[in-house]
Amino acid sequence: MDVINPATNKKIGEVQDFTEEMVHETVGTLEKGFAEWSRSGAAVRSRIMFRAAEIMRSEKDRLASVLTAEQGKPLHEARNEILGAAAVMEFYASVAGTVSGRTLPKADYGYAFTRKTPLGVCGAIIPWNMPALIMAWKVCPALITGNTVVLKTASATPLTNIEMTDILCRAGLPKDTLAVVTGKGSTAGAAVAKDERIRHLSFTGSVDTGNEIARMVNPGRTRLTLELGGSDPMIVCGDADVDRAVAGAVSGRFFNCGQTCAAVKRLFIADSIADEFISKLKKSTEALRVGDGAAEGTSMGPLNSASGLRDMESFVESIGSDGCVITGGSRLKGPGNFYRPTLILDPGSESRLLTEEVFGPVLPIVRFGDLDEAIGMANDSGFGLGASIWTKNLDDAREAVERIDSGIIWINRHLRIPPEVPFGGVKGSGTGRENGLDSLEQYLTEKTVILSP
Repeated sequence: MDVINPATNKKIGEVQDFTEEMVHETVGTLEKGFAEWSRSGAAVRSRIMFRAAEIMRSEKDRLASVLTAEQGKPLHEARNEILGAAAVMEFYASVAGTVSGRTLPKADYGYAFTRKTPLGVCGAIIPWNMPALIMAWKVCPALITGNTVVLKTASATPLTNIEMTDILCRAGLPKDTLAVVTGKGSTAGAAVAKDERIRHLSFTGSVDTGNEIARMVNPGRTRLTLELGGSDPMIVCGDADVDRAVAGAVSGRFFNCGQTCAAVKRLFIADSIADEFISKLKKSTEALRVGDGAAEGTSMGPLNSASGLRDMESFVESIGSDGCVITGGSRLKGPGNFYRPTLILDPGSESRLLTEEVFGPVLPIVRFGDLDEAIGMANDSGFGLGASIWTKNLDDAREAVERIDSGIIWINRHLRIPPEVPFGGVKGSGTGRENGLDSLEQYLTEKTVILSP
């Protein structure tokens, strides 16, 4: 399969198109590798992962170039993603020895205790938008708890994941512990989902694909974690720091060309500051430099695919009669999948911009009168991944935290997710949690032991 640079639409590499049989053979190999890796001990796993993180940091520029070439994001964003993946490795390396069971004294039976043990072969199916970071989110907790992993990369961005797997092996990860499979989702991805030898499957992607994955998995054999994207609201109250909130809206929407699950996707602004806010937001948006991510000074790269480009055009066409394009609203001429950073004011409640996930650089803006109205609009969505409120009023912040139906809520910031905190959604945004200590439990099973006197 060809790997294409979205800034030029030229081929930069090729990878194996795995068949279903090849995937099944790979899982069988990982089953054999599990026996050794599960007995390796937390200290061994921790040293390997710390060493891999060290290599990632030392080679961040080379890895960032690979990531930018296949994904499109600017080099500074790619470097930060590589460093973010290394930070995830370091976090899980640091907590490797903290997994413990419980003691349960029972006078009538003797002595009872529980042990946490790894599951076996685990699967991960990841998207193309943040391939380095999301690989780390899924692979690191599985490996550090003693499981082996089959990783299905996105068809568009396999090269970074192959490089990261190589680094883990250079750091000492035994063969037959982590395997990358590349190819089409309909064949290689489906084969991973259907293989009942996989004890836990973690998927990040679209709602439709996630629901299809859920239908393929045998719930009696395979645990399932789904992160299915969102339509994250950003609420800016009348007392907010306008300049700070404008900067948050620009970075929260246009980072990675808007191709981030927890990006700002619906912006709600209090009437009292709307004119000032929109004026400053327009100026900041138009200052973004769109171009090849490999070029110095690029603020925003291309969409990852031509289909994404067509999606943005379709979204903009869906605005109602009262809506207007404040800035942007068209693709750039020339090669590559470039779309202008776009602001849409009052797109209409029925617009697809407010009802679907917009995975690109288009931001709908809606005014509100009071916080109750803003929270109602924020919750009027089938998604529930992330949300943010921008205010100096502690009572308003607490009200939003209590009432907004979302897996994660930021106050006076948006998008940053440290490795230590759990991340996941509610409603149509999925089930289960990644990141933090919570993620470890999903890759372990509890075994009870009763010792008679």
